[in-house]
Amino acid sequence: MKTTTKSILTLIAAIVAIAVSSGAVQAQTNWSGGIHFNGGFPQGDMKDQIDNNAFGIGGQIFYSPKESPLAIGFDLSWMNYGNESRREPFSTTIPDVTVNVETSNNIVQAFFVLRGQMPEGPIRLYGDALAGFNYLYTETQITDSDLFDENVASSTNQDDAAFAYGFGGGIMVPVYTRKTDGENGKGPLDVLIDGGVRYVAGGEAEYLKKGSIRRENTAVTFDTIKSKTNMMKLHLGVVVRF
Repeated sequence: MKTTTKSILTLIAAIVAIAVSSGAVQAQTNWSGGIHFNGGFPQGDMKDQIDNNAFGIGGQIFYSPKESPLAIGFDLSWMNYGNESRREPFSTTIPDVTVNVETSNNIVQAFFVLRGQMPEGPIRLYGDALAGFNYLYTETQITDSDLFDENVASSTNQDDAAFAYGFGGGIMVPVYTRKTDGENGKGPLDVLIDGGVRYVAGGEAEYLKKGSIRRENTAVTFDTIKSKTNMMKLHLGVVVRF
């Protein structure tokens, strides 16, 4: 982890230095927002406990002060790292009506982000430093067995949160640019494809995985896991600067 952290910090410093030295420090726009598909790959102790990788979706918003290569923002994502489903009678007194019982294992990550970036050019590199938390929860819900799978009832089986921080970097490539149009009152707008990687170092948390819930007759046992929640995270999505 020390080698990874040192490499990413070096990348962040290099990106800021390039942006400053090139004079490309004043972006056309100050705000940006994006939506991404995420892939999470457990590392260390968490990798030893979980067989599945995590996949989901996330969003972010950033503000960049004028004449600065830095941006500050907030990033929120949700990922699922395992599901189980089965069919059960609605109750012991109504065995001829069945429902779907679905259990999902999920992780929510929320971070404040400091970004060093190249705000202009056909290829825009950036580096991130982030701090926030990992929230892991397992939920079981009952849904109708009809076409629409309406939620009948749900319960959180286990949840826990841990402080997390990390570093990362990525590349943005503009696919559409609109300059200021004073006559029509339209401001500048950029649409960019964004891809990147982050290493998230998460503290210890208690959580469940696929197979952690054991059922014997009417009794339920939870095999809770406790470990650090380190994760390598990849993202690919679209960012709009306005």
